[in-house]
Amino acid sequence: MSSLLDLLKDQISPEVVRGLASNLGESTDSIQRGLQTGSAALLTTLASKAQEEGFLGQIINLVSSFASRRTMGAAAGSGTSATSTAPPAGSTFLNMLFSGSNLSAIQGKIAEVSGMRSSSAVSILASAAPMVLSALASKINTGGLTASGLGSMLTAELSQLRSLLPSGFSIPGLSSVLPQASQVREKVRPKASRWLVPTIVVGVLLLIGLVWFLNRGNTLNQAVSTATRLGAFSQTSLPGGIVLNIPENGVENKLLAFINNPSTPANSDTWFDFDRLLFDTNSATLQPSSEEQLKNIANILKAYPNVHIRIGGYTDNQGDAAANLKLSQDRADNTMAALINLGVDPSRVDAKGYGEEHPVADNSMEAGRAQNRRISMQVTQK
Repeated sequence: MSSLLDLLKDQISPEVVRGLASNLGESTDSIQRGLQTGSAALLTTLASKAQEEGFLGQIINLVSSFASRRTMGAAAGSGTSATSTAPPAGSTFLNMLFSGSNLSAIQGKIAEVSGMRSSSAVSILASAAPMVLSALASKINTGGLTASGLGSMLTAELSQLRSLLPSGFSIPGLSSVLPQASQVREKVRPKASRWLVPTIVVGVLLLIGLVWFLNRGNTLNQAVSTATRLGAFSQTSLPGGIVLNIPENGVENKLLAFINNPSTPANSDTWFDFDRLLFDTNSATLQPSSEEQLKNIANILKAYPNVHIRIGGYTDNQGDAAANLKLSQDRADNTMAALINLGVDPSRVDAKGYGEEHPVADNSMEAGRAQNRRISMQVTQK
């Protein structure tokens, strides 16, 4: 059976590295080091919790959901399965392992050891998370691992995983003492009767894993499909001398094209969807990875002082409509507040939550619901 290290090396293929290097505007060497460091840091942090069976049970549930949704997305032939599965699962995984400050710190360390921009390190860690989940899915499914078995496997492979970390690399928030293999192996075996439910669960996971393996050729493409959809990053100069590094098909370029086109007046029908904003699940808290795009939009608004915008928040139709409306308003408000904190005049921006109104995709499918959960911009004055 392949080790986690071997599975990770398979995930970090030359094709993936080249694709991310092109889209992020970084060297392939930097991308390779960043993915290796980020993946090893995630698994080393997970190994530090090898004796927390409750936590590892949550990880197994996340991995199972990640693998099954990938399988369903591939079976449906959805071109948006990556946006509906990989980023949410990867984001959840990162938030389970790191607090907000520790996550920012580790992104900074990855940038430092890899020689890349901080904004690129955010994207690299976000790409590494689904790769790690894929490697874990392979081990869990083929080995029929329970929480205890996962802890034992992580501890046994810890020394190999550490070999991917640069010399002297420290992981923020990680306990200074990692469990020894003997500490996990010496646990008392549960009685046979207690294995009934885990055995059933493992059987279900194995069935899911079989289908997932048949479709695993899509996994790496999905992990970077969002970056591919946005196109290659390039430098764009704004009035006043500010230079942005933005993707070809990103919302920044779309907004600039609209502002600079004299034949497109401000109107109530044209909206631009943010494509790199992330919130905590069921929360209005913006994740650190959103900072790059927020700064870009703030710089665009400051470069064009006559432009006014409205921020619109939207949700899917799942759950209580009133709660969805409030969540959409809170997210729009927080996005507006972030722009104001970045120097945008408060008189030039307002925010409105629309809840379940104005869906852009089919709410009966997860991929469609993911598209409907969005933050958009409307130019109200040019």
